[in-house]
Amino acid sequence: MATQVERETETSEAQIAVHWREEEYIHPSPKFIGQANASDPAIFERFSEKNFPECFKEYADLLSWDQYWHTTLDTSNAPFWKWFVGGKLNASYNCVDRHLAKDRNKAAIIWVPEPEAEDTQAITYQELYRRVNEFAALLQDFCGLKAGDRVTLHMPMVPELPVTMLACARLGVIHSEVFGGFSGAACGDRAADSGSEVLITMDAYYRSGELIDHKIKADEAVTVSSEKGNEIKKVLVWQRYPGKSSSPTPMVPDRDVFVNELLNTYRGKIVPPVSMPAEAPLFLMYTSGTTARPKGCQHSTGGYLSYVAGTSKYYQDIHPEDTYWCMADIGWITGHSYIVYGPLALGATTVMYEGVPTYPDAGRAWRIAERLNVNIFHTAPTTIRMLRKVGPDEPKKYNYHFKHMTTVGEPIEPGVWEWYYNVVGKGEAAIVDTWWQTENGGFLGSTLPALQPMKPGSCGPGVLGINPVILDEEGNVVEAGSGRAGNICIRNPWPGIFQTVYGQPERFVEIYYAKYNKNKDSKDWHDWPYFAGDGALQAADGYFRILGRVDDVINVAGHRLGTKELESACLTIEEVAEAAAVPVMDEVRGRAVEMYVALKPGNKPSKEIEEKVGESIERLIGKVARPKAVWVVADMPKTRSGKIMRRVIASISNFTDVGDITTLANPDIVDTIRHQVQAEKVSRGQQPRELSPTELEEIKRFGQAE
Repeated sequence: MATQVERETETSEAQIAVHWREEEYIHPSPKFIGQANASDPAIFERFSEKNFPECFKEYADLLSWDQYWHTTLDTSNAPFWKWFVGGKLNASYNCVDRHLAKDRNKAAIIWVPEPEAEDTQAITYQELYRRVNEFAALLQDFCGLKAGDRVTLHMPMVPELPVTMLACARLGVIHSEVFGGFSGAACGDRAADSGSEVLITMDAYYRSGELIDHKIKADEAVTVSSEKGNEIKKVLVWQRYPGKSSSPTPMVPDRDVFVNELLNTYRGKIVPPVSMPAEAPLFLMYTSGTTARPKGCQHSTGGYLSYVAGTSKYYQDIHPEDTYWCMADIGWITGHSYIVYGPLALGATTVMYEGVPTYPDAGRAWRIAERLNVNIFHTAPTTIRMLRKVGPDEPKKYNYHFKHMTTVGEPIEPGVWEWYYNVVGKGEAAIVDTWWQTENGGFLGSTLPALQPMKPGSCGPGVLGINPVILDEEGNVVEAGSGRAGNICIRNPWPGIFQTVYGQPERFVEIYYAKYNKNKDSKDWHDWPYFAGDGALQAADGYFRILGRVDDVINVAGHRLGTKELESACLTIEEVAEAAAVPVMDEVRGRAVEMYVALKPGNKPSKEIEEKVGESIERLIGKVARPKAVWVVADMPKTRSGKIMRRVIASISNFTDVGDITTLANPDIVDTIRHQVQAEKVSRGQQPRELSPTELEEIKRFGQAE
């Protein structure tokens, strides 16, 4: 039996080494506070736990309801929560129709094409209403779609995407958008899982100056879906240039049709919005898993729309007169919630950009912001790091002014945060560093920008109405300020939480609720904490620091090292622009760390930089974390959304198959890195060894945790 001392020194499965220091508070400006939607501290009392769940009526009341609800939260089939039961509404009406009386001539969507010579499109609420109705009429008549049917979308960042989503919502049709950068096979998998008989796509779009053939992926998607037993009967193809085909891939007779041609039949058609129950599904959003069946997160109509409207108003501080730019992709949950549904529900102007933020140069984003007078900016740490790498001084050249900026998608290192605040935000903007997931619908952790100070490296406390807790592996609470990490969980349901994993309710319970549930028959929400799968630490002030996925941990001789911490140590080095930590199988220590770093422009690889990386990690974390090798590479393998594919470089380090790299934006870099790293390893006498099935699965999953 373990002694008290042994128990105290054991590292539980949930714990990750934590060595970041707490940063100082930074307060928003009086100017921001004076105009903020949430500047009265009484809001915290209104959303306190004693007022749960009725506090979320404040969010729901931002919408127009056809019929008011009778039960705010129904827990009778826990943990399949139902919100605003008895209520009826339509998401399309709430995002479009209801704004016409006051704002029909105001821009709803401003779309910026990637080629700078092409005209920006400003689509007014009146024009959006026309386009949505005409396409809804087409879906209803030509496709025979009705409420409850599923439709798969595989579309890039073009205005036809939100038009398509809102047209589906108008009919009560459940849309499932697949990120445009994903392969046709990935699209086909998801279409088959959802049972979609209609695929809506685009012939082509721009990426890094190239007009890419997108239609070719539709053919692959139809084939893969058919192989899995689901027939896609119609493929609707929007044209990047209406009236002109931009794809060399031929149309398939009796299956494929150009939307632009077919729309002529539906000019001027009006389709009444279908009044949907609050708990009716609005959309499916598939998470990017690497194994097993795709995982379709099913989001509701009333709960989801209420939650994104409320968080957009209070945390994004969106006012109807704001010009708001979320530089994300609608193919991810961020784009659904905070490009389309949240801003449009509030009647704001939302900006969409087609292409790469650094094309044709590092000033592109700031030129767009200046020209459109954007005052709220929202993007991911990956993008921020990339913009800092290629154009650290570019923002200073442009006369834009943000009142508010968001960071989303992963933890942001304090040094990167400070560049974002001082250089991009010019020291004027309030920043919200948000933590949440595809499954959550909207923000879970963040500072309320006018009322809670910012702290670089920390997302902040739970947002309004959300009660997070950190639990160890046994379900014990890890106290704030203890310096110990654990699994961050949410103690209570909230309106934005997804309803189920589509077609797999048992998987929904198993992944998100079974871990800490002690009574599977309980109808009390207190007995069903939501397990997020992220490691976190809570400071004494209640602010959370998210450490990344529980699976994205490298266990070195019993010490669990978070990849984010290792990478952050590298980014303190002046020459380093990007860093990625991966595990390598080690016969002595079980696992060792290898670091990959890419340098800022003007710096050349050297042994000195490699040594700096090792020293920085040893100084900031400890000798146990010192990497076995440091590889200075020309670039990292990245997805089209800018995410570093750690799985690929982990495979290279371990001499295993890199797997599918078709979704990479720069697949050529894989062979370059492989030749560099593996040749050097062999020259050092490191011969590849055969890995066990468990080790191979670990490498395959690394950096890909759901």
